[in-house]
Amino acid sequence: MAKTIHIAVVTIPAFSHQASIIQFSKNLIHHHNHFHITIIFPTIDSPLPPTLTLLKHLPSSITYTFLPPIHKQSLPQNLSPAVQIQLAVSQSMPSFHSTISSLSSSTTPLVALVSDPFANESLQVAKEFNLLSYIYFPPSAMTLSLFIHFPKLHQQISSEFRDYNEAIQLPGCVPIHGIDLPEHFQDRSSLAYELILQRCKRFNLADGFLVNSFMKMEGKTMKALEQEHKDSVFLVGPIIQNGSTNESKGSDSDLECYKWLMKQSTKSVLYVSFGSGGTLCQQQVYELAFGLELSGQNFLWVLRAPSDTSNEAYLGAKNDDDPLSFLPKGFLERTKEQGLVVPNWAPQTRILSHGSVGGFLTHCGWNSVLESIVLGVPMIAWPLFAEQKMNAVLLCDQVKVAMRLKFSEDGLFERDEIAKVVKGLMLDGTENGIRERIQELKDAAFDALKEDGSSTKAIFQFGNRLETLVTDI
Repeated sequence: MAKTIHIAVVTIPAFSHQASIIQFSKNLIHHHNHFHITIIFPTIDSPLPPTLTLLKHLPSSITYTFLPPIHKQSLPQNLSPAVQIQLAVSQSMPSFHSTISSLSSSTTPLVALVSDPFANESLQVAKEFNLLSYIYFPPSAMTLSLFIHFPKLHQQISSEFRDYNEAIQLPGCVPIHGIDLPEHFQDRSSLAYELILQRCKRFNLADGFLVNSFMKMEGKTMKALEQEHKDSVFLVGPIIQNGSTNESKGSDSDLECYKWLMKQSTKSVLYVSFGSGGTLCQQQVYELAFGLELSGQNFLWVLRAPSDTSNEAYLGAKNDDDPLSFLPKGFLERTKEQGLVVPNWAPQTRILSHGSVGGFLTHCGWNSVLESIVLGVPMIAWPLFAEQKMNAVLLCDQVKVAMRLKFSEDGLFERDEIAKVVKGLMLDGTENGIRERIQELKDAAFDALKEDGSSTKAIFQFGNRLETLVTDI
């Protein structure tokens, strides 16, 4: 009987990251059933309710622990949610250290740590306890390449990246402009920039990287990463939620969406959603509403109350205002035969898998991107924050399964532009080849997860590598 391999996994207080790393853990256990995984959750105030739902459906070989919470009110209130998360993780490191110490002296001692990239102070703790250490990277391989090469870019480019006129060429990636780098990279004098630079410098502490992507989508980037980090980069995706456990069956929102979708023609509906944390300002909500109306295309829009901060809901902040009250006067009445507006939440993977859905207007969060690809739905890219602009570049310029909106001079996506792009996707998707390409990518994603697929092999290789290295220690 194989010896139990005990691994600790640490994530961050953001649902998209937690959901991804939980599913990765389940995939790893599925292929290596003598592994045991302990997931460690730093928290802000309290555990996230959607995460608690996911944790109800774990196999017995995955356990978890929540670190003592960091209180949101103790964090600087003038900083973005993403920076607050990083500071909370840093403040959680003493309790994380105690947890690792306890697990290392347990009956089945730890042999390795898998860390979220934004919790990578934990890699220093891993070295202290002589643990193998890996980074599980929820976004794309292109974003991983940016993180790995960022310390060098910081030295090479002295101007602010948003002001840098030349295209930035990351190895194996489509060229990208500085303005499309994440917002943390845009102000050298900010705390956000300092924190991300520190985190990127710690990547060299990891023994390897597990990336939520697959070969057909990012094969060139993977080959470039392999040249620098031989045999230590594993593409293990697409890792997505299948909707069976994290979306409440039979909810009012679920039933309303399905009842409406059943009345629509095949591939006639544009699904509009900005993920679990994205928000638009009031004027942009107006422009989107009028743009959808002008397009004449059917739509299902998940609407959140507006905010001047694009990631206002990222930390689970609640706005009790009725989102529908922020729509233009008369909009719901005028579009009652054309669309459905759902407040706050809808069962995304079930909607994307419905035969009447033919397009997805998305914030380009990586989880949403992969869900759309796995379900074969072409996209309109509307990036908001984090690495979403980079994802939009990858989708539009590299794999070409999305169309991108153009900003007006005042920094908004205006109604005429929205209407034009929506019609371009929904009416001309076959002519411009976007539907053919998304189907090819969907098939490739399915193949990657087969028993002999590239991502399944990568999970086996990672597990086997771990066993070999543990034996050699």
